[in-house]
Formats: sequence, C-alpha cells, structure tokens
Amino acid sequence: MEKEKKSGLSESFVIGVIALVFLIVGYQTALFIHNAAVVKIAANRDHPDTVYVYERVREGEVSAHTVRRSSAHSPRAQAVRKAVPVATVENFRFDPNEVSVEDLCRLGFTRKQAESIEKYRRSGGRFRRKEDFKRSYVVSDSIYRRLEKYIDIPLVDLNAADSADFDGLPGIGGWFASKMLEHRKALGGYSYKEQLMDIYRFDQEKFDGLSDLIVINPETVTPYPLWSLPADSLRMHPYIADYETARAIVLFRDNNPEELWTIEELRKAGVINESAAERLSRCILK
Repeated sequence: MEKEKKSGLSESFVIGVIALVFLIVGYQTALFIHNAAVVKIAANRDHPDTVYVYERVREGEVSAHTVRRSSAHSPRAQAVRKAVPVATVENFRFDPNEVSVEDLCRLGFTRKQAESIEKYRRSGGRFRRKEDFKRSYVVSDSIYRRLEKYIDIPLVDLNAADSADFDGLPGIGGWFASKMLEHRKALGGYSYKEQLMDIYRFDQEKFDGLSDLIVINPETVTPYPLWSLPADSLRMHPYIADYETARAIVLFRDNNPEELWTIEELRKAGVINESAAERLSRCILK
C-alpha cells in the first residue's frame, strides 16, 4: 500500500515537471514572437544595400539596439552616405539626333542608356518627332515628361535642305528627294509647302505624312521675278510651261501700267488659265 502511494506521488511529480517545462517553453516562445513583432527591418531608401533596424516606440521606450529615423545615423552609416556621389540632373534644349553621349548623361540618362541611343543613331535611326524619342525603350515616362519641353528637333526647310535632309523624311527616299530638289530649282524656290504635290506621285497621303516636319522660312524664300524675266526664261516655270503663255505675259507687261501687273489681271485678260492663276497667286513674286 505504501509503495503504491509513493508510486502515485512520483508520477504526479513527473507530470507536474513536464507541464512546467512546457509552460516555460510556451512563455518564452510567445515572448520571442511578441518581441519580433515590434521590430521592423527597413532598407534605407537612399542606399538600398544598407539595412537599418527600427523598433516601434512603445510607451516611450526604445531598445538600445534601435536607430530612430529622426536621430543621427551611426558614423559608419554617415561615412557610407558621404562616399556615394550625388548625381546631378540638368535640363536644357537638345536635339535627340545630335546630342552627345555626355550630354545625354547630364540630362539624366545612365551611360548605358546614352550609348544605346547613340547606337540607334549610328545604325541609321532618326527621331523625326518628339513621340519617336518617347517610344525609345530606354526613355522612361518620367524622364520624357521632364524633358519633353526641351526636345528641339529642327524642321526641314524646303528651300535650304539638301538631298540627305529630304531623304530622311518619312516616305521619301532617294527618288523623291531628287525630284524635290529638281522642282525647287524649276520654281525658283518653294513659296508654300503644298507645291510638293506638283511632283508626280507625291499625293495627299504622302504630304500629310510629313507636313508637320517641313517649313518654309521667310528668309530662305527668293521671290520669283515674274514681272521682269524674258519669255525664254518664263517658259521654264512649271506653272507657265509653254512659250505662248510666256510671250503673252511679256506682251501684257509691255502694254499695261505696273499697277495692273497682278495675277488676277492676267487671268481676266485670258493670259493664264484658272489653274495657273490659282497656283501663281500663292507664289511670292516680284
């Protein structure tokens, strides 16, 4: 009887000890989880490779291992911050077809991005419009929004451009470029952009595809001397085209006062037809 009593006490003691151990382990585990829950690990925004440990402030107490964001960083962290150079970004007008790699870096592009743009240009690529530059895969939306107003792509002046300038326009190519030069020479210079559609197969669709890329600067326009050229020279103009009309213009000049020397008067007199009158009326003459 005495043995059974002692055996019962031993078993109760063992069970009690085991229960106590589990209780202690459970308490320690809960305490660990609680402490871990109040610790926040955050990467410094300026230096992604630097990790700081922040603990939420609880009743005004902060762990000795915690660095507050509002407090000074450790000397080591400050040294790292000072060692990293601060990149400066500039804004200035630029032509994406001509700007150097160095200037692209000044505008905020990485060296690799700038060299990618340069490679595209060397391979024959061109940015005809601002939107073309925007579509480049190295130009992010944020950079484009910042630089859009600084992008300066010169328009092609019809009276100053060479064959290469014309060839660079969309839908032109070598054949049309040479015809544009020939027509400019025959006209004595372009007076308005729509004169391009005088060229064979240069239709409205082709014109609409490049009209916003071309310009006629007033300082490059040479007035056509309609009121002074002889008949042999007048007949070479595309809107006159034959000797009879050219000779009729000369006779009109010889027999009328200068105040009547107008395209409308030539039309009224039957010297030129309606089509020629409409085209010549838009030309700059002298």
